[in-house]
Amino acid sequence: MSCSTKVEEIDSLLSEGLRSDVERGKNIRIVYSDSAVVKIVIHAPVMERYSDYNNSKDVFPKGILLEFLNENKIVYSWLKAETAIREERTQKITAKGNVIFYNDKNEKLETPELIWDERERIVYTDKLVRITQAEKGDTTYGFGFKANQEFTRFEIKQKVQGKINVSDFVTAIN
Repeated sequence: MSCSTKVEEIDSLLSEGLRSDVERGKNIRIVYSDSAVVKIVIHAPVMERYSDYNNSKDVFPKGILLEFLNENKIVYSWLKAETAIREERTQKITAKGNVIFYNDKNEKLETPELIWDERERIVYTDKLVRITQAEKGDTTYGFGFKANQEFTRFEIKQKVQGKINVSDFVTAIN
């Protein structure tokens, strides 16, 4: 195609998905570092970056995996989800759909939604959660959750007492 200033041709390109405010990438790997030390690595099959003067955002429509690393570059916790959105202004990632957050002690959190606050270095949700601690042989259900991103300290805001239908839980987190 040669250069053209015809409004119809430009409109046609824009309507076909060629928008200047959206950048798309495949097989994305984002590395966060502090003082030349890698702290977090994000993997995603697809990322869409929406540039907006007030609040740019990154959308991960086909899944996301975050790896949190210690000073020796060893992964100590992971966060996986079916979709996620990172808002630049708030520096938070909201992960949704079959969210799993787990650590190197084989402890696992499952929930339909989890927010990672990059500034505060915490993860939290007000949704239904299931925490499995394999070494203790313990599974806990509740509503609301808050933890450090290392997943070494956490709290459940409201533990569920009594019996729970596990199939109802599985439906709720998906």
